Amino acid sequence: MHVFVSGATGWVGSAVVDDLIGAGHQVTGLVRSEDKAAALATSGVRVVRGTLADIEVLQRAADAADAVVHTAFEHDFSRFAENCEQDRRVIEALGASLRGSARPLLVTSGLLGLAPGAHETDLPNSGSPRKSESAARALAEQGVRAATVRLAPSVHGPGDHGFVPILVRMAKQTGVSAYLGEGGNRWSGVHRRDAARVYRLALESGVTSPVYHAVADEAVAFKAIAETIGKRLGVPVESRDREHFGWFAMMAGADMSVSSAYTRELLDWTPQGPGLLADIDQPGYYAG
Repeated sequence: MHVFVSGATGWVGSAVVDDLIGAGHQVTGLVRSEDKAAALATSGVRVVRGTLADIEVLQRAADAADAVVHTAFEHDFSRFAENCEQDRRVIEALGASLRGSARPLLVTSGLLGLAPGAHETDLPNSGSPRKSESAARALAEQGVRAATVRLAPSVHGPGDHGFVPILVRMAKQTGVSAYLGEGGNRWSGVHRRDAARVYRLALESGVTSPVYHAVADEAVAFKAIAETIGKRLGVPVESRDREHFGWFAMMAGADMSVSSAYTRELLDWTPQGPGLLADIDQPGYYAG
């Protein structure tokens, strides 16, 4: 299978590329910078230079592929609404290239706004500014084989630069590893290599479900995450109010626990990487 991957050098996208190549598939990857393009090309990936603003570039790459995986997203929270709108436009453009064929499109979303314990059949939060999943569902209604991979809030592993490192930096700066209230809200987690296999297995199985949950640890208490960080840094672990977390308060207080039982059964997917707490108890998360 020839797969076009947007965000091919990103945290999740690069793992997807590696997994696809390792399974014998051909990959074309969207890359912004020259240095990253050169590094990607050495692994046997065909490189397409461009950004998410280059709609014609994206559509040409999708036209030439057997399947498309869209992992790219501009993670600049100061212009989050604009980035969400750009993401919607990109998904619609990719879908337009695939319309009228059986070629699948996998897009990427998260769990924020879902009810605790949600399953793959539960609908996304209609009030969320990120419209990745709703765009994919609209394409599916038009006959495009489009589906969504919902990622756990912590896609962890060596080199992680996501939400847990934000908490680590906050603990270093404030001298306390904090949680909101009683800290009983729960996050889910998945090792990035395990997440990548969900994308590949979904493609290889023909994308038969509208939603997949890339979730290994389904419910980890936020307080337990704070305790692991506090132990590693040697700082107290205490409850703090929302002001302590600033812009991150919504994420810190969210309950993002879901079931992945359906995805596991449908794809015969068994997570193999370390769990969230075990992984963030490694020195690499606290260097620098």
